[in-house]
Amino acid sequence: MTSTSDELRTRRLEAVHAWTTFIEHGDRAEGLVRPEILRSWERSAPRVQVDVTEAPLDDESDTRSFWHDSPLQVAVERVESELRRTCEDGDLVVAVTDDETRILWTYGGRVMRRKAESVNFVAGGRWDDASVGTNALDLACRNDAPAMVFSAEHYAQVVHNWVCWAAPVHDPVSGEQLGVIDLSTTWDRSHPIGLATARVMARLIETAMPASSARGLPGHPSPAAVPGLDLSLLGAAEARLDGQRLLLNRRQTEILALLALNPGGLSLDHLHALLYGDQAVTFSTLKAEVSHLRSALGGQLASRPYRLTVPVRVDVDEVLRLLRRGQVRAAVAAYGGDLMPGTESPALVELADYVAVAVREALLADPQPQAVARYTELAPYDTEVVEVCLALMGDDHHPTKALLKGRLAAARR
Repeated sequence: MTSTSDELRTRRLEAVHAWTTFIEHGDRAEGLVRPEILRSWERSAPRVQVDVTEAPLDDESDTRSFWHDSPLQVAVERVESELRRTCEDGDLVVAVTDDETRILWTYGGRVMRRKAESVNFVAGGRWDDASVGTNALDLACRNDAPAMVFSAEHYAQVVHNWVCWAAPVHDPVSGEQLGVIDLSTTWDRSHPIGLATARVMARLIETAMPASSARGLPGHPSPAAVPGLDLSLLGAAEARLDGQRLLLNRRQTEILALLALNPGGLSLDHLHALLYGDQAVTFSTLKAEVSHLRSALGGQLASRPYRLTVPVRVDVDEVLRLLRRGQVRAAVAAYGGDLMPGTESPALVELADYVAVAVREALLADPQPQAVARYTELAPYDTEVVEVCLALMGDDHHPTKALLKGRLAAARR
C-alpha cells in the first residue's frame, strides 16, 4: 500500500521530534525511534557534527583502482541497464559501496543526481556513520541486513530530506559481504516497496557476480558444480545449468519456470495459456522464445510436449516441501521474497500468491521469533505476523524481541 502524503508528513514530523529530543536531551529519545537508529545516533554524536554538509572523499585514484579490481564492478556492468532503469523510473540515486561503506559507483535520475553530488554521495564518498552519521548504507553494512533510514532518522541535517533503502551484497561462493547497494530519493517519495527493491537489486548483483570471484582465494575452495538445472524464482530470478548462470530474458525465464513446475510437459496451447493468458500474442512468438531457451539449455528441451530433459531443482518446491513438514524456520530461511515480482504470467501470479500466503499463514500458526525476524526483512509492513509473535512471547526476554518491537513501531509509523 502506498503511503499517503499526510501519513508521510506525520511520519517526518515524528522523526524530527525524535531527532531534536536526542540532540537536546540524549537518552530521552528512547522509545521515540527504532532501537537501531538510536544506537547509531549514539555512535555518531561524539564523532560527527549535526551540521556536516557533505561526506568526506577518499582519494579518487585509489577508489577507481579498487573498483576496477573488484568483482562488484563486473557484476554491476552486467546488470547496469536494469539499475539505471530503476533509477530513471523512480527518480532515485543508486550507489554500490565496498565493505567499509565507501561508494564505488553511483547512478542517478536527473533531480536526485544533483542532490547526491551536493553532499558527496558519489564515488569515493565515505558513508560510514563515523564520517557522516546515521544512514542506511552504514546500517546495512554494519548489521549485514537490509536497512531503511527515513528523513530525520539520518543524523546529519543535510540529508533530512532523504529516504534511503540499502541491502548487503555478498559473494555467492564464499558468503563474504562485499558491500551494499543503496537506493535513495526524497522523503516525500517514500514507498513501502523501497526496501524490497533494494533487496532485489542486491540479489541481482549477486547473481551477476563472476564465477571466479572467490574461488581462487585462500580459504575459498571451489565447490563442485552439481549437474542439472538450479532455478531460483523467489526474489530475483536466476537459472544455473551445471553451475553456470544462464543469461535469459524475463520471458524465457518465465517459460523455464513453467516447464520446471510442470515436469510432465506442456503442449504449445497449454504453455501459451499459462504464459500469456488472454494476451494477443502469436504462437510463433512463443516458439521463437522456446527456441532461444532450448539453445541456452544446450538442447535439453524436448518438443511435443515441451519438456525439460535435465534434472531440475526449484527453490519454490523446497520452500513448499519444508512448509508441508512443518519446518517453518527453515522454510522462511529458504524464502527469498515474492515469486518473480512483476511477472504477468497468470500461472506464475497465482503461484506467487499461493506461496506468499502459505509462508504467512505458517508464521501466524507457528510464529517462531527468528523466523518472524527474517520475514520482516522481506515484508516489513506485515504488522499482524509481528503482533502475533510478540503476544506469544509475553514477558520472555528473547534476543529478537527488541528487534521485532522496533520493526512494528517503524511499520506503524
